[in-house]
Amino acid sequence: MSTRVLGLVRASHPEPAAAVTVVAALLAAGVGHSAAGVVAVALTVLASQLAVGWSNDLIDADRDAAVGRTDKPVTTGEVTRPTLARATAVAAVAVPVLALAGGPAAAACATLGLVSALLYNRPLKSTPVSVLPYAVSFGALPAFVVLALPGSPVPPAWLVAAAALLGAGAHFANVLPDLADDARTGVRGLPHRFGPVGSRLAAAGLLLAATVALVLGPPGPPSWTGLSAVAAAVAVPAVGWYAGRATAGRSATAFRAVLVVALIDVVLLVTSGRLV
Repeated sequence: MSTRVLGLVRASHPEPAAAVTVVAALLAAGVGHSAAGVVAVALTVLASQLAVGWSNDLIDADRDAAVGRTDKPVTTGEVTRPTLARATAVAAVAVPVLALAGGPAAAACATLGLVSALLYNRPLKSTPVSVLPYAVSFGALPAFVVLALPGSPVPPAWLVAAAALLGAGAHFANVLPDLADDARTGVRGLPHRFGPVGSRLAAAGLLLAATVALVLGPPGPPSWTGLSAVAAAVAVPAVGWYAGRATAGRSATAFRAVLVVALIDVVLLVTSGRLV
């Protein structure tokens, strides 16, 4: 594999891109898509993730160079900016084309999620509304998956709301490890204005709200598994905060605790497909 191709793979943010694509495919299977439908959903989401990842590295190239990010292919010369720009354009155009397999409503929803994420990369990343694109794009994901079903059924409000809350919480959690580097380069999104402590609290609170929505939103009484998930969403961040205070790694411990709750929410989101 050539250096350029490897650079493109690395610049795509492959881990989150793969994770979101797998979550979308599992949710598609859960809500009743055929095998072909699952593939169409997965390809659409993958194209969207590639466009967002590549545009992120393209836009942040100067900032990444300023802070010495040697893990970024564009700063090490593995891939050039024009190559990233072309790849971003191709992936972005592919999203609505692929999404049309599920109908115009699904295509519009997938495009909304993509545009929202691209607007986060520029110009909303350094504004007080930086959390908004995360909420919109995450909320659009299950909406797209449901709308892509035959007949384009209306997505349940609780499912979209839960995904939006999960996205907002993920924004605060995702920024935590980069607060220092961001401060050096002038990035001032909402988490930066909240600070480390405020961002951890916001992440934990939003993820707890997402858990509650996923457990109490579907019709019928909540299961014991769901109630246990809510209890975990309350207890895990508290335990992480307490454990972090007893060690030198308070921020890292609290961050890991928030990630545990996010993982619980992702599992609940994927398994909620059978309730739609």
